[in-house]
Parts: sequence; structure tokens; C-alpha cells
Amino acid sequence: VQLQASGGGSVQAGDSLRLSCAASGRSISSYDMGWFRHVPGKPREFVAAIKSTSSNEYYADSVKGRFVISRDNAKNTVYLQMNGLKPEDTAAYYCAADIVVLRPQEPHEYGYWGQGTQVTVSS
Repeated sequence: VQLQASGGGSVQAGDSLRLSCAASGRSISSYDMGWFRHVPGKPREFVAAIKSTSSNEYYADSVKGRFVISRDNAKNTVYLQMNGLKPEDTAAYYCAADIVVLRPQEPHEYGYWGQGTQVTVSS
């Protein structure tokens, strides 16, 4: 499965953005999906994840209550709605996928990655 992330941009603190991760090659209906972010010089950081059945969602404490992950299997797309953005949310955001991810917060659990989309939040 190929993943294409989009929707990043430069915004002010408090603004909202919606990232999209469009999949191709295979249906993502059987895949667990995740979003991670990366700032140069720091480890890749878990942001959010959603199980294939949409029965469970997972969030990093730093984004809980502000970000919402969702998926539309008919459109083969996963979304990350980001509200109340803060300067510390500035990073390149990546979507990831794999079948039966046991530990959604762990990047090595995912075998498929999209390219990053940059989010820059200014104060």
C-alpha cells in the first residue's frame, strides 16, 4: 500500500488544520493506521492511531482533546483533524499503516509510511 499525506501548512497558534493520508494500491480497510511527527534532531513521535475497525483510537497525551483521527475506508483515506494548534506542534507529519498493529504508539510496528507533510505553527 502506498500512502500520500497532505494538508500541512503554516498557521497561527490556535488555528486548525486537517491532514489527509490517501492510500493507493490496496484497500486500507484491513489496516491499522497511525500518525507520527518528526522534528529534526528528535525521535519520531507518536501522535494518533486508529484500528482498522475504527473501534479504538489512541492519542498522545500532548494532543489529546485537540486532535481527532478518523478514517473513511470508502475513500481509502485517513484524516487527522488538528485544532488549537500550538507552536510545539510544528513538525513534519507522517502517516503509517500495517495490518494488526499490536502497539500503535510504536513506529516500528508499521511497515508502510507516507512522505511527510510539514506543519508550522507560529505564535
